[in-house]
Amino acid sequence: MRRPCGPLTAVRNPRAGLRSHRVVHVSPRIMGYPRSMWLLCPPGVYRPQDDTLLLEDALKREPLTAEADVLDLGTGTGALALTAAEHGVARVTAVDASVGAVLTTWLNARLNRLRVRVLRGDLTAPVTDRRFDLIMANPPYVPSPRARPPGRGRAVAWDAGPDGRVLLDRICSDAPPLLTPGGVLLLVHSGFCGVEHTLGRLRRAGLRPVVTDRRYIPFGPVLRGRSAWLEARGLISPGEEKEELVVIRAER
Repeated sequence: MRRPCGPLTAVRNPRAGLRSHRVVHVSPRIMGYPRSMWLLCPPGVYRPQDDTLLLEDALKREPLTAEADVLDLGTGTGALALTAAEHGVARVTAVDASVGAVLTTWLNARLNRLRVRVLRGDLTAPVTDRRFDLIMANPPYVPSPRARPPGRGRAVAWDAGPDGRVLLDRICSDAPPLLTPGGVLLLVHSGFCGVEHTLGRLRRAGLRPVVTDRRYIPFGPVLRGRSAWLEARGLISPGEEKEELVVIRAER
């Protein structure tokens, strides 16, 4: 679930000059690259957490070249887009529907002196005329009692409808046509959302999907607050207190 991660240290960056904003310092050891990374994390923008790190592990295994085209859907702070740029990829595009996330990613790219093209829009809408060698997505996936995700507020970063699949199903449909031959989709989400359902949708879209990474993490405050509702819907067992995160790699 969306909760703080141990390897990320929250500090105030004296260069930022934004007292109300948090800056996350990501060490070279965690990133797997030669230098540190600073990430501005203002209120209302989803900051890197367990699911981000799990997807980052999968990203670092991809044999990306400098000529690759990479797309980060729902970029948030831009952490994954910046990781790809740090890897040496010259053409990285980051998309988010949130004005705050778009501005934050642009600022973080400047802060780290990395080249990332940042676009505002609804998932793949701004890039339907392009093709990518790698697409990454860490969308909201937490099942919610709300029939529809909220239009604003903090819950926008995690609420995804009663089955947690409001955005997942759209990504499974809209991302595959944007992949080049041999291109790869990397997608992270909770086991509560139906891993087999995702695998089936991606197969029907012409991809070859496989689960490459799994991690169990304790419930954060949101899931703890919804545990009775999740249990009533049969999404968790009585007394369950851990969530499984999975990364799916789907190749065209």
